[in-house]
Amino acid sequence: MPQEFWSNAIYSVTPTILVGLVFWFILRAILRADSTERKARAQIEAEERAKVAVTAEQTIPAKPTS
Repeated sequence: MPQEFWSNAIYSVTPTILVGLVFWFILRAILRADSTERKARAQIEAEERAKVAVTAEQTIPAKPTS
């Protein structure tokens, strides 16, 4: 009798645990991908802003000193 109880308990809890683990891995992958994408976009944006700043410095003449 006790063996049947524990085997039934294990069989009833196992699917819930497995589905929970799969959900956790999927959610973790989504969040990490989002974080990585944000870092990449920030880096690209910083590079583009630096290019614009260099271009602006080259096109705007320097103020004459008195």
